[in-house]
Amino acid sequence: MAFQLEPVAFSDLPGWQLDDPTPVLEALRRCHHHVTTVKPYRTGSLGVSIADLLPAYEAAGAVFSGTSEARSFFEDHFAPFRIRPEDRRTGFVTAFYEPEVEVRATADQAFRFPFYRRPADLVDVDEANRPTGMDPYFAFGRLRDGRIEEYPDRRAIEEGLLAGRDLEIAYARSKVDVFFTHVQGAARLVYADGSRRRITYAAKTGHRFSAIGKLLIERGEIDAATVSMASIRGWLAAHPEQVDEVLWHNRSFIFFREAAVEDENLGPVAAAKVPLEPGRSLAVDRLIHTFGVPFYIASETLTHLDGGRAFARLMLALDTGSAIVGPARGDIFTGSGDAAGALAGSVRNDADFFILVPRAAAARYRHG
Repeated sequence: MAFQLEPVAFSDLPGWQLDDPTPVLEALRRCHHHVTTVKPYRTGSLGVSIADLLPAYEAAGAVFSGTSEARSFFEDHFAPFRIRPEDRRTGFVTAFYEPEVEVRATADQAFRFPFYRRPADLVDVDEANRPTGMDPYFAFGRLRDGRIEEYPDRRAIEEGLLAGRDLEIAYARSKVDVFFTHVQGAARLVYADGSRRRITYAAKTGHRFSAIGKLLIERGEIDAATVSMASIRGWLAAHPEQVDEVLWHNRSFIFFREAAVEDENLGPVAAAKVPLEPGRSLAVDRLIHTFGVPFYIASETLTHLDGGRAFARLMLALDTGSAIVGPARGDIFTGSGDAAGALAGSVRNDADFFILVPRAAAARYRHG
């Protein structure tokens, strides 16, 4: 996808002097630990590598006394560039959150809709083992009788494909709750005894994500100007006889793994393999961008996340998603629980994207 990087000054970033980037420093430190003790992140096509980032990561280990010192850290170690997509004037942001879902460990009459672990016959697919004719989009398939084929879709699974294979993690009261957990990619599960466990993305069937909100807009069921997670949920609640057909439109199906809730203040461990920092974590197109790179996002029309003030925050690329495609496309993590969900559900805003490139690497982009 064609785009340009335009060098700018920090003073050109709307609201830069009002923002407190301290939480991003904490997330940088977690990234530093991961890339030095586990493995580096894959470099996106833009070319900002972990080697480029390491000097800033190492400097982030120092103790900072306040907002202004944290802001100076980013000014000293990074150079901002505006991302200008050639196909549109600005970038675009949505938001996601970690739902809290009431569950039971075993099914009963009320709780009968499962969250599934990854099945043993689901295999990773790449160019080395992709069967002739399989859609290149598929990163997963089913291994059956020694051959890889397309994995059955949401409808097949919800109609009982995986029953009896002991893959159920827990059972929710509503298949709509399960569906929206699939969309978000993670959840905190609340059991009857009050205990809490987290589920996070493990794999998927491989089918393309199809937004049911877009489907309902095309059918004239929901107004495009006011579509939100709440309006979609409201429509599904009012049309129970159509729930299956609408949900099955999204053939993609997500499998999960269990994890402890180690810190109530942090989100789940996402694609960058570190916990998401609420309000400061951004899902990006990982084919273009490298995890662990800071972005500054500014949107005049996005005001409800900051009490009526235009959104303008430093963020860190820590996740990705099948709907997050393009150089200036992002998904903001708002946090966990219903309040975070209310914030996330109506974010669909134009936004200016600024990428912070490590200073030693910035010359490549000024003269490239």
